[in-house]
Amino acid sequence: MVKKYNNFDIKKIHKGSIILIGNFDGLHLGHQKLFHLAKEYKKKYKLKIGTINFDPMPKMFFNKSIKNFRISNNKQKIDLLKKFGVDFIITKKFDKNFSKTKPINFIKNIIFKKLNARFIFVSNNFRFGNRREGDVRLLLQNEIKFGYNVIKPKPLFIKNKIVSSSLIRELLEKGFLSKANKLLNRKWSIEGVVQKGRQLGKKIGFPTCNIDINDYVLAKPGVYAVKVLRKNKFKSLKGIANLGYRPTFNQRKILLEVHLFNFTGNLYNKYLSVEFLKFIRNEKKFKDIKHLRAQINIDLKIAKKTK
Repeated sequence: MVKKYNNFDIKKIHKGSIILIGNFDGLHLGHQKLFHLAKEYKKKYKLKIGTINFDPMPKMFFNKSIKNFRISNNKQKIDLLKKFGVDFIITKKFDKNFSKTKPINFIKNIIFKKLNARFIFVSNNFRFGNRREGDVRLLLQNEIKFGYNVIKPKPLFIKNKIVSSSLIRELLEKGFLSKANKLLNRKWSIEGVVQKGRQLGKKIGFPTCNIDINDYVLAKPGVYAVKVLRKNKFKSLKGIANLGYRPTFNQRKILLEVHLFNFTGNLYNKYLSVEFLKFIRNEKKFKDIKHLRAQINIDLKIAKKTK
């Protein structure tokens, strides 16, 4: 059972553990390499593994203009962390007061006094504390004084590029879904609650589930083949999705609309996970409903063949 904390006041059983600090947005192959190494330390030293991440993500906190940024929401992040062998998760609220913490105080009062960490896993470019003045060098300088060891594995390179959340966001935004999925080692997905929309899909013969993408990164607007999973339901459903603004209907708000194959029923207020399998085409404005319907039928044939 993974223990979840919203502050640094952890139980005695979790003190003196291996601590991984970072956003872990997407939990991609680079992160997975980090967790595999942490599990080796766990086995060797018989310690527990904990993570520290922040909500909102610091970059989004400091730059309010950043709206669509996350690869995964917090629920997905926690679900994935559980799979990677974590014993406890600290999700600290990132606010103005916490952002002013001096780096040395973060080390002394949190890493040492609160957590009594044995090992700290961080990336080479890790920064922390007021004005991001703390870095890996400062952590290393204080190892002996505060009784921890810093582990900073080399980044994972694939085709001469560092696997990072930034790279995956860029791939999704450009429509390179298959490349992004390979770096995630799974299908990228958006999760959310089905909302009642304008029922335009139903009117043209293709009823859809409407999901607000909130602060997810905006993948390239267009049509996608998808697979949908429902909470507490083991059977997945295939479908087709439009991510974007629905230009034919002059929609201004970004929306994810999913049409499920061979499904009848009401999914309003249900929590769905939409896995993106394949990018089919760009979003475009059609002359009229007749032309839109004809194109959707073509898209459906492609989506149904997608695995």
